[in-house]
Amino acid sequence: MTEIASPHISHPRIMVLGVQPGNPPFRIVEIDGQVVAEARSLTDVLAVAAEAGIPIHDVDDPDVVRWVGGDKLTWTLHHRHP
Repeated sequence: MTEIASPHISHPRIMVLGVQPGNPPFRIVEIDGQVVAEARSLTDVLAVAAEAGIPIHDVDDPDVVRWVGGDKLTWTLHHRHP
């Protein structure tokens, strides 16, 4: 009898959503599905995680942080031209 393994789907505790308009622009940070902060830099994300007791050793590890709408270096809006 053959068992079918289900694919592993990562659900990181920290999600950094896409850039929002503002002065300066910011990204919303969620921890465990709850909005906890507005981050304006990578440093802000690290500080929020530390406050929540979540160590981040590698910001590029998708099992720890999921970056939505850009990566760790995306902190400004990109306007599309029609």
